[in-house]
Amino acid sequence: MDYSELEADILRLIVAATEGDVRAFGEETITRLVRPELLRGAAEDELTEEARAALTTACANVLTISAAGLHDELATIYDGILVDDDLDPGVLTAITALAHWHSYLEQNRRGELYELAIRSIEDIDHEVSADLDDILATPEMAAEYERIRRLLDPGAGQERGTHSR
Repeated sequence: MDYSELEADILRLIVAATEGDVRAFGEETITRLVRPELLRGAAEDELTEEARAALTTACANVLTISAAGLHDELATIYDGILVDDDLDPGVLTAITALAHWHSYLEQNRRGELYELAIRSIEDIDHEVSADLDDILATPEMAAEYERIRRLLDPGAGQERGTHSR
């Protein structure tokens, strides 16, 4: 499976999923994308102390914070970014994921969950440097794709098997 096929399949899964499955997928994926270890690479000069505190709070409370609360934390984070374009990749992943999650909470748009899925794929790609022509060739990428499929279409795993080609 190449990268564009993966993107299309994830979009198809998100569109076809039940509301409950979409929500479960979103919650598990946002939790994965704001895990504490992603924030450890942040240099002192990338974020103000207030922005760092807001990011930590938003990440720690991502499943319980309101859309309005997340909006306020994101505003503090954005106001406290001290670099133009050199944010640590883990910090950037967390901030971007929080922005998509905020938009999903506020507007209930499934497209935001598609973006979370793609950020999750990119996070794995950053770790393993997947081949875009055979995106599922690494065990880590195949496992992430299966996680996405399992959450968005819980009954399909037993019927379809793995789409590695």
